[in-house]
Amino acid sequence: MSDAHQSEHQSFIRTPKQLIVAVAGFFLVIVIGIILLVTFVTNTHLSGAGSTQNAEAVAARIQPVAAEGFTLKDANAPKVLQNGQAVYTSTCAACHGTGAAGAPKVGDAGAWAARIKQGYDTLLQHAIQGIRAMPAKGGNPDLDDVEVARAMVYMANQSGAKFKEPEAPAAPAAATAANAAPAAAPTEAAAAGPAAAPAAAAAAAPAAPAAEATASASGAGKTLYSAACVACHGAGIAGAPKFGDKAAWAPRIAQGANVLYEHAIKGFQGKNGMMPPKGGSSAPDADVKSAVDYMVAAAK
Repeated sequence: MSDAHQSEHQSFIRTPKQLIVAVAGFFLVIVIGIILLVTFVTNTHLSGAGSTQNAEAVAARIQPVAAEGFTLKDANAPKVLQNGQAVYTSTCAACHGTGAAGAPKVGDAGAWAARIKQGYDTLLQHAIQGIRAMPAKGGNPDLDDVEVARAMVYMANQSGAKFKEPEAPAAPAAATAANAAPAAAPTEAAAAGPAAAPAAAAAAAPAAPAAEATASASGAGKTLYSAACVACHGAGIAGAPKFGDKAAWAPRIAQGANVLYEHAIKGFQGKNGMMPPKGGSSAPDADVKSAVDYMVAAAK
């Protein structure tokens, strides 16, 4: 009985020759498995990005970016004013769609009732200049006043008001009047006689460069404000006086323009906050002064 039990547990490899055959058979199975795996992989058709070189695929890869739905705009083209709903969707909905920062939600008649009672002009002033947590023009200085008015009317009318949406300003009429003025001037000078014409020209000559310089400085100030200053002065962040807030600007204006220029260019540390030099920009001193003048003018 014990001999039979012992024979059942004996290995089938009993000699060195059998061991060699078993090891060789094991490696042979491994090699055959690897060959079959490589054959399977290489016979399967695989295609990666850019591996297709037909004409249609190449044309799709090199097509202009604009063909994917981007719209190229001409920076010199006349600005097309947006309607109220478009301005609300792009700028105002972030707060007035959710009630964030205490903004009255569009459609909430109860929240808008007291504001509507203040009247169209007051609401428009708050929308353009900003009030409390709301920055001027909703934080989008590129908006035209008419676009802001349209957005305000759209939100108010959705919440119980019956304001009339403002029309675009009559630019062509103004341009016609401006063009007509120079034409009238030579006629008047000619009627006054040859002696009056040179005198009128001499009197008008110094005024033109001065007006152009003033307009250029104002434009540079507004541009710098929109690019750098609005981040703090648009919403009153870090103790900065909000754009158009006369009460906040009054004591600062009283210090004089030179003091304001120095604080703006060199930076300023006050009791309620601080301002980095040039508002964190690298603009020339002249542009910084123009930005100060632009903000001061809006607060007078």
